[in-house]
Amino acid sequence: MMIKPRNIALIVDDAPATLNFLSDALEDANITTLVAKDGPTALGLVAEITPDIVLMDAVMPGMDGFETCRRLKADKNFAHLPVIFMTALSQTEHIVKALNAGGVDYITKPIEPEELLARIHVHLANARLTQSARVALDASGRYLLACDHVGHVLWSTPQATKLVSSVFTDFGAPNFTLPAQIQAWLTELSGSKSEAMILQAGSEQTRRRIEILPMGRIGPDEFLLRLTEMGLASDELQLQQHFSLTAREAQVLLWVSRGKSNRDIGDILSLSPRTVNKHLEQIFIKMGVENRTAAAVLSAQALQQQRD
Repeated sequence: MMIKPRNIALIVDDAPATLNFLSDALEDANITTLVAKDGPTALGLVAEITPDIVLMDAVMPGMDGFETCRRLKADKNFAHLPVIFMTALSQTEHIVKALNAGGVDYITKPIEPEELLARIHVHLANARLTQSARVALDASGRYLLACDHVGHVLWSTPQATKLVSSVFTDFGAPNFTLPAQIQAWLTELSGSKSEAMILQAGSEQTRRRIEILPMGRIGPDEFLLRLTEMGLASDELQLQQHFSLTAREAQVLLWVSRGKSNRDIGDILSLSPRTVNKHLEQIFIKMGVENRTAAAVLSAQALQQQRD
């Protein structure tokens, strides 16, 4: 007969009576408990034994529960852990503070064991579903990454990790954040917006371009992003050689072939729309065409020949 493994809960509270009360209630519900009387001890415990859920007292001397939760969530290895706050504070500002710190729920004292256990089981089930989904994504080799609204990376699939690590050597550090331009872009995202952005990094010779497409929100402050490396370096070189273009003209032509407007191309290449238009005039002459549609068709044919 297979024995079902017990869930592990970490209780963080500076009151011994509360620790004893909650430990007994959880043990009776077949949940293994770990206890910590302050934030630093809790963070040390999590580093040694990762629990399935955390019950966090909001008000503690020294490092309070809000700061403890923020530090816990800053490490992407523990960002998935559901944290339920427990406190006698019930004002809206405290609830908002708890959720902004990374908590998934908020329960006021005095605590009713049945209500707490019901909430624990719901959040454990949700966390388990989320983890299963991430495992499936990892196995499928998808280039997916999740971050919060300020660009802190929460998790990423192995393929996405490999791609981003090739551009940012410090990717994977506990407090790694995506570049400022991505942070600004994230603040503009809404439920209906789906415009991609292009991230460029590296020198002119080793430049990498990654298309980042928002796939929607999967949590209160968790954006799911799909990454695609744009194979521009070889494509630019092919167009440059095939049509005797300058490097900049080849860049402009490549984006024309991908359906971008002059304004979009200007934003991507840091050029004014007028400068893009000047480049297009020279490109049309060299290619022997009269408009961007014809240029796009010929460039697509040239790139297809390379791939064939």
